[in-house]
Amino acid sequence: MSGIGNFWAQGDAIIRGVALLLMTMSVSAWVVILWKGWLLRRVRNDTERAVGAFWAAPTLDAGREELAAFDRERALTPLLAAAMATPPGGTLEAKGHTASQLTRRLRDALHGVLAQLQFGQVLLASIGSTAPFIGLFGTVWGIYHALLGISAAGSMTIERVAGPVGEALVMTAAGLAVAIPAVLAYNIFGKMVGSCEAELEGFAHDLREMIVDSAPTA
Repeated sequence: MSGIGNFWAQGDAIIRGVALLLMTMSVSAWVVILWKGWLLRRVRNDTERAVGAFWAAPTLDAGREELAAFDRERALTPLLAAAMATPPGGTLEAKGHTASQLTRRLRDALHGVLAQLQFGQVLLASIGSTAPFIGLFGTVWGIYHALLGISAAGSMTIERVAGPVGEALVMTAAGLAVAIPAVLAYNIFGKMVGSCEAELEGFAHDLREMIVDSAPTA
């Protein structure tokens, strides 16, 4: 701890700024990781139970109630609401074929739900891709700053160089420590979102088929 403390005390504003930036990125990444891990598990579990309860209901109204009871994160409810919506009269939407209207509404609702599930992915990807380079920049600047200090002191020996350079290398390690969890979480969450997307698309497709089949024919 003394080495890190000395590095912080002897560092300039740039070194301290890089260290604070990495700390902020780490905290942000872990907040998103914990939140999205909890959210996606809830959505995956709720979707499995809600879809089964919906199709087991005797009527559409009963199915809507079952869906609302299980769908705590409102991933499926918007799809059902879009499927049951009626376009206002006198609009271009109302003039389209019923099946086409239904497809468009379900597609828009699905995109909205997926945007909610994907929230935070860009932050994780950005942190995972930039944190190593930010840490490397901190290391390079720290070494440069340390060598300037040693040169000004007029005595450059291996003992005087090894300490500051070793402390500066901590910034590279810190950058990797920030980036690795973000990259791993991004990949894991991408797979989980893909699984949820497949379930939601299947539910939307089944809803569309049910409503189209039950629509009165001209």
